[in-house]
Amino acid sequence: MIKRALLSVSDKAGLVDLAKFLADAGVEMISTGGTYNTIKEAGLPVTYISEVTGFPEILDGRVKTLHPKIHGGLLAIRDAEEHCRQLASEQIETIDLVVVNLYPFAATIAKPNVTLEDAIENIDIGGPSMLRSAAKNHRFVTVVVDPSDYLGLMADMKANNGDTTLEFRQKCALKVFNTTALYDSMIFNYLNSKYGTAEDGYPDLLQLTYTKKQSLRYGENPHQKASFYQETSVLPGTITAAKQLHGKELSFNNINDANAAIELVKEFTEPAVVALKHANPCGVGIGKDGFEAYQKAYESDPVSIFGGIIAFNREVDFQSAKAMSELFLEIIIAPSFVPEAFDLLAKKKNIRLLELPELGKITSASGFDLKKVSGGLLIQETDTIKSNTAKWKVVTKKQPTPAELAEVQFGWRVVKYVKSNAIVLTKDLGTVGIGPGQTNRVGAALIAIGQAGSKAKGSCLASDAYFPMPDTVEEAAKAGVTVIIQPGGSIRDQDSIDMADKLGLAMIFTGVRHFRH
Repeated sequence: MIKRALLSVSDKAGLVDLAKFLADAGVEMISTGGTYNTIKEAGLPVTYISEVTGFPEILDGRVKTLHPKIHGGLLAIRDAEEHCRQLASEQIETIDLVVVNLYPFAATIAKPNVTLEDAIENIDIGGPSMLRSAAKNHRFVTVVVDPSDYLGLMADMKANNGDTTLEFRQKCALKVFNTTALYDSMIFNYLNSKYGTAEDGYPDLLQLTYTKKQSLRYGENPHQKASFYQETSVLPGTITAAKQLHGKELSFNNINDANAAIELVKEFTEPAVVALKHANPCGVGIGKDGFEAYQKAYESDPVSIFGGIIAFNREVDFQSAKAMSELFLEIIIAPSFVPEAFDLLAKKKNIRLLELPELGKITSASGFDLKKVSGGLLIQETDTIKSNTAKWKVVTKKQPTPAELAEVQFGWRVVKYVKSNAIVLTKDLGTVGIGPGQTNRVGAALIAIGQAGSKAKGSCLASDAYFPMPDTVEEAAKAGVTVIIQPGGSIRDQDSIDMADKLGLAMIFTGVRHFRH
């Protein structure tokens, strides 16, 4: 039976309703600071924490609940004779219910101009201690850390004559340890960013904190179970921040592909559209407006776009919506949709429409790229290096024209997001052929050239890595490519340069590689 409760919350949502319920149930309430004031102002009986401990709050409230009369009342094993004897001897009363949520550390450090001092003051000490004590002793003590569980607490007490079931207490205890683990991890990661001394910038102990956003029907294949987790602070301009306006629930593959499309379209400040399939772009275009960019993306590969994902970095206009409504598409992502465009697209029951306002405002964010391997994890910085054209080097006798320079700059941004080995052909600031994920570079080139067909003539070729031999240059020249951009760095670079000179192509070395595995 719950006879005595301790309430101390930062988030006051639902507090008064819960306190009224407990008061009506005859539960004695103990409280602290602002929580005490809120309950008192509601006209409900409540005892201040210092009246229980016999000791005042000190150090600006840093010490108030760290006391034997609190933790003894939480941790005592109620059916242990010696524990009960010690409680009686020390005049400690048991506490049956703890309702605590923590100082808003995550919200504090998310503020743009937060100081280290503010962050440290929002590290909760007493809250986690009470939660852990209560959760450890959940065989006897009910502990609630989330305001969304207040209704469940009240329902369980109503159904059990003022008590809670062991099943409910177990579930609540698990949530407590999940919460405190996440909380401590956030603190560690924040302080490590300030105090960390590892030479490579990576801590010896890697703390990753993610919360479940969505349970998925299945993973990459129907026999694989899956869920979607997000970082504790949702980053703007990412798939986790997207708002679904229409359509079925996103699948595992939808989310993975949408992420790839979003990251690529964010490379461009000019109106841009990305068509993507199976994590590889099948068409990319930039233009004077969204519709022109869409046309270029569509015309790059009208076959592969079927069942694909489209990402805009501008509002979707009616003309683009009308063209897309004639296709089967899985997802359209954009900063916004004009009402007429949305109404037209929403007539298609199976299409998912996602709104992500930041797509038109930001470029790729820095951060970490994680790759799971059996028994471990690879972690690296994300590939956010910006092209420094001043360091590009024309290595052939033929010089690219200004138009060709603009074209290779476009192609270089696209090839970065194509699985290695990757070759991209572009023309008039739109892709015309994309060769992704091959085990040899000339094979990727032949796929791109074959896809481009006659459009390959006069196109520009971008390669994510160097050419180990001149065969790709030969195939490019046969197809009518006029300029090639690649990192350089092979011990046989000169063979490719000589072949380009022989066949009359211009070639640029960037000095930067963009493998994407």
